[in-house]
Amino acid sequence: MIEPPRAELKPPAPARIGEPGAAVALPVSARTGRFLVLLGVFVCAACGLVYELELVALASYLIGDSVTQASIVLSLMVFAMGVGSLLAKRLRGHAAAGFGAIEVALALIGGSSALALYAGFVWGGHTRLLLIAFSLAVGVLIGAEVPLLMTLIQRIRRQDAGGAVADLFAADYVGGLVGGLAFPFLMLPLFGQLTGALVTGAVNVVAGSGLVLGLFGRDLTGRSRRLLLVASLLVLAVLASAAVLVDDFERSARNALYGDEVRIAVQSDVQEIVLTGSAGSPLNLYLDGRLRVSGEGEFRYHEALVHPAMNGPHARVLVLGGGDGLAAREVLRHPGVRRVDVVELDREVIELARTDPELAALNRRSLHDSRVRVTQADAFDWLRSARGTYDVVVSDLPDPGITASSKLYSQEFFGLAARLLADGGRLAVHAGPTGDDWRRAFWTVDAGVRAAGLRTTAYCAFGRPAGFGGGPDRSSASVRTPRDWGFLLAGRTRPALGLDPSVPRRGLTRSALDQGARLAERSRITGLPPSTLTHPRYAQR
Repeated sequence: MIEPPRAELKPPAPARIGEPGAAVALPVSARTGRFLVLLGVFVCAACGLVYELELVALASYLIGDSVTQASIVLSLMVFAMGVGSLLAKRLRGHAAAGFGAIEVALALIGGSSALALYAGFVWGGHTRLLLIAFSLAVGVLIGAEVPLLMTLIQRIRRQDAGGAVADLFAADYVGGLVGGLAFPFLMLPLFGQLTGALVTGAVNVVAGSGLVLGLFGRDLTGRSRRLLLVASLLVLAVLASAAVLVDDFERSARNALYGDEVRIAVQSDVQEIVLTGSAGSPLNLYLDGRLRVSGEGEFRYHEALVHPAMNGPHARVLVLGGGDGLAAREVLRHPGVRRVDVVELDREVIELARTDPELAALNRRSLHDSRVRVTQADAFDWLRSARGTYDVVVSDLPDPGITASSKLYSQEFFGLAARLLADGGRLAVHAGPTGDDWRRAFWTVDAGVRAAGLRTTAYCAFGRPAGFGGGPDRSSASVRTPRDWGFLLAGRTRPALGLDPSVPRRGLTRSALDQGARLAERSRITGLPPSTLTHPRYAQR
C-alpha cells in the first residue's frame, strides 16, 4: 500500500529582536536573569506603594479627613493603573526601552510628589487638584510596569502565561508588603515625608534603569542606551539636589505658613509640632498644621471647658488630652483639688509643655505641680484598663471633624469615660463648633454621650481664633471659619451650668455661660444616631 505523501512540518520562524517573545542575549544565565527581573519587580512594587502612602499621608495632613483622602488617592490610582496597563500594550515591541523610560518618569514624578504637594498647599492653593494629578500620573506609570515586565521575563525563557503571571505577581505583592511596612517604620522615622519620597525615587530609578541597562542593554540601540543613562543620571541629580535643599524648603514653607516667628518645629512619632511666637508676641501651638493653642485667646477655650465642670466636688480630676498643661492650669485654680491625672498621646507635647519657657509660662508650670501625674498613652486604650473614680473628667481633644480622632468621640469612648465617674461626677467634652456648617457633628457627639447613659447640657463660648482646630487649607477657602467652641457638660443626672464665684477667671462670666447655652440650644438637631467605632457618622454635615 502506497502511503500518501506527508506534509512537511516546518518549525515556526524565530521572532525578531524587538518583537514580543523574541529571545534576547543576556550577560548572565537565564536563571539569574529571571531572578534579577523578579528582584526588579519587587523593588519597583515597594517604591510604588511608598508613593501611594506618601500621597495619602501628606494629603491627610494638608487637607484633613484621612478617610476621604485615602479613598481619592487609592480609587484614582487603581483606575489609572488599568489605563496604564492598556497603554503599555503599545510598548511591548520595545519592552526594555519602554520599561526604562517608565521607571525614570515614575522616579521623578513619585519622588517629587510630596514636595510639589506641599509647595502647592503653601503657595499655590491647589492641593486637591495636585493630589488628583499625581495620583493619576503615578497610577498610570505603575500600571504600565507589569505588562512590560511580563514581556521581558518571557523573552528570557518561554513559559506558560499562568506561571509567568504567578511569579510576577508574587514578587509584586511581596514588594508591596515590604514597601507598606517600610513607610511607617523606616522611611518616616529616618527621613520624614519629603526626604522619604526623594529617597524612594532614587531607589526606583537605580533599580529600574539598572535592570534595563545591565540585563537588556544589548536589546537597545546605542542611542537608546545613552538617552536612558543620561535621563537616569539627570533624575538622580534632581532628586539629590532636592534632598540637599529640602531643609531650606521646609523652613521657607513653614515661614510662609506660620509666619516668620517659628521657634520650634519637630516631628514626633505622632504628629508635626510647631511653636511660634516669642517674648514679644503671642505663642501659638500647631499640631499637624492645625492651630491648637492661641496665646491671645486660649484662656476663653480652657476656662469654658474646665470651670463649669468644676462647680461641684472636684478632688480627683482626669484630663484626657491636654498635654500642653493648659487645662490642668485651670483645674488647679480651684481649691480642694488633690489629684489631676493627664493622659496625653504625644510625649513631645508633654516635654515641650514642661521645658519650653514660653509654653511653661503660659501653663504656669502646671505639669510640675506635685498633684499632677502625666501618663503618655492613647486615651481610649488607657480608659479600657483604668481603675478608680473621678469627680471630674475633662475631654480636651481635637475637633471631632478630624477623622483621626473619630474613636475619641464614639459611644464606646464616652461609655468608658462614664464608667470612671464618681457619684455626682461630671464629664466635660469639647465637641466642636455649633455653627450651621458644624452643628451636625456637634449634635452627633451629643448623641454619643447620651447613648453612653449620660444626660447632657450644651453650651458654647465665643472668641475662637481663625484657624483654631483646623489647618489653613487653601483648597477649602469657601468654607466659613467657625466663631465658637462648643461644649457638653454631662452626668448621670442632667448637670446645671454654674461657676464657683471664688475662683478668678479672665473671660468667662455667668451671663456669658448662660448666653452660650441658649445659643448652642438653638442649633440643636434631633434624631441623630451616635457615632460608634463601626459606624462613624460624626463627620457628616
